[in-house]
Amino acid sequence: MSERIEKLLKFLEASPKDCFLNHALALEYVKAGDEARARAYFETNLNNDPHYVATYYHLGKLLERTGATDAAVAIYETGMAAAKLAKDMHSYNELQAAYEDLVY
Repeated sequence: MSERIEKLLKFLEASPKDCFLNHALALEYVKAGDEARARAYFETNLNNDPHYVATYYHLGKLLERTGATDAAVAIYETGMAAAKLAKDMHSYNELQAAYEDLVY
C-alpha cells in the first residue's frame, strides 16, 4: 500500500465523511489500479454528499473503463444536474463533454 493511501486512511479515521479525503483516496486507488476500491470511495462520497460535484466525473470515467456504460451515463446525467444546481459551469461542461463522447 502506498504511503499516500496509508496517510489518507488515517485522516479518514478521524473524519470519515470528509468528501475531499474520500475523493483523494479514490483517486489514489485509481492510480494504484484498484478500481473496485476506488469505486467504493467515490460512491461513499456521493452517499455522504451528492452535491460534491468533482466525484461524478471521475466515477463516470471509472465506470466507462470497467465497461459499465449505462451506469456511467447515469452518473454523468446526475452530475450535470448537481453541477447546474451548484452553478458550477466548468464541471457541468466537463460532465456534458464526457456524456456526449459516450452517448454519441
